[in-house]
Amino acid sequence: MVLVRAGGGDFRATWASRAAAMGLLAIAAGVTACSSNQSSGSPAASGGAGNVASATGSAVDTSYTRVVKDVAPAVVLIQTADGGLGSGEVYDTEGDVITNAHVVGSATTFLVTLSSGKELDATLVGSYPPDDIAVIKVNPAGLKPVKWGDSSKLAVGQAAMAIGNPLGLQGSVTTGVVSALGRVVSEGQGGGTLPDAIQTSAPINPGNSGGALVDLSSEVIGIPTLAALSPGTQGAPAPGIGFAISSNRARVVADQLVQNGKVTNSQRGYLGVQSGNTIGGQGTLVTSVEPSGPAAKAGIAAGDQIVSVNGKPTPDTSELATAIAGVSPGQTVPVKIVTRDGGSKTVNVTVGQLPG
Repeated sequence: MVLVRAGGGDFRATWASRAAAMGLLAIAAGVTACSSNQSSGSPAASGGAGNVASATGSAVDTSYTRVVKDVAPAVVLIQTADGGLGSGEVYDTEGDVITNAHVVGSATTFLVTLSSGKELDATLVGSYPPDDIAVIKVNPAGLKPVKWGDSSKLAVGQAAMAIGNPLGLQGSVTTGVVSALGRVVSEGQGGGTLPDAIQTSAPINPGNSGGALVDLSSEVIGIPTLAALSPGTQGAPAPGIGFAISSNRARVVADQLVQNGKVTNSQRGYLGVQSGNTIGGQGTLVTSVEPSGPAAKAGIAAGDQIVSVNGKPTPDTSELATAIAGVSPGQTVPVKIVTRDGGSKTVNVTVGQLPG
């Protein structure tokens, strides 16, 4: 499966951004219940199953509308000087706005457009690419922040809504469900590996990055970040497969960026090697080892090939990053290697903490 980040520095403004500037609102949401006409003696006509279905559909519609009213005012459009577009949401009353690291890229100044259409200048507070989270700050402060939910309490199948600015269309809404939890997904070349991602069927399109994945309690449960691409379709999206950074993981990073401008406690596993792909994909080649790092202490050396970590095959650098992202700092795991002289062995590595 191929993944693509949903917007950011490589997404350029088109007619859609001009439409957004004019305040167009595109809401692709809502569930309606349809029932066939019934005779007066039927259950539906007498308040039976048909009317129950209608009432249920109406209640869902009302919930969606309420969530949009609650959350959309705190979701903003972020533009970079080179034409990049993305989304973000107000994090606190001090003017901090959380978004994806790939939305801000290398920029340090931004133009933020509120749901009201008001434009504000913003500056970078801090960015942490390994988790694809960044915080920028707008002035004045005093904006109403989003409410945050506890992503550890999510259940597969519950309703989810993505609110953001796909294709620059500000205030767009898509709906779906939580499809899976605890996914470890790699953003590919130049991107990070997300250790606790939420899979959702709510469509995530370019420009949704950094926005809000919310539940029907109007609480943010994740940060939409990635969309899957169908294999062999030259970049066509795979319908209904998107990924969001969990709210709990996003807050761990954002709180540190707000307080320190950097991450000082990543709470993520670290092997202490630089690596590259091998021909044939039999293992990941270790190109250098951090002195006194976890790998070095276990006897792994440059020139070795890492074949698996904790039982998970690592045929390339992406799979190695994914395997390490699934291990907690301090955990001791078996690492199978092919040594420089062609031998094979398994060593136990006590995983360190990824530096901030």
